[in-house]
Amino acid sequence: MPAMSDILLRVGRLNYVWTNTESLLIYIIAHLLKVEKDAAIVVFLTLNTTRARIDLVERLAKLPATPEHETDVVLGLMARLKRESKMRNKYNHCIYSFDDAGDISSTQLMRLIEDEREVKYGKVEPLDHREVDRLEKSIGAIVDISKGLWTFIRASPLYTDAA
Repeated sequence: MPAMSDILLRVGRLNYVWTNTESLLIYIIAHLLKVEKDAAIVVFLTLNTTRARIDLVERLAKLPATPEHETDVVLGLMARLKRESKMRNKYNHCIYSFDDAGDISSTQLMRLIEDEREVKYGKVEPLDHREVDRLEKSIGAIVDISKGLWTFIRASPLYTDAA
């Protein structure tokens, strides 16, 4: 099992790159709505979930006024961001189980799964070296998404370095 400090370092990095990347949606919203950054910040902060923010960006990108090339780029980036949100959500909404040495041995998702006959909760998954590799790949993918968002933002006529 990986050391607890290694896991916590990666979870911290995951949250850091996620937060920085999600905040770039402010510029995408400003571009798509053709508004100043301050107005886009109000919209961004009014929507209090990542899912709502991504949904808004996708819907704005699909409007007829959005050039097709921009629609393709934005929808592609949002699809990738949604995929990576699964890893982020897992580590932000799980509890950890520990082994006898005090190291993290598994995660337990704190989500209910309900059907007509029963309620289940807490899917347990090992936190082994393979999972740490998945975590690292997700961090790298989010960094790449951030770079793609920045490329789009810098091409926007609304973007200035002083923004």
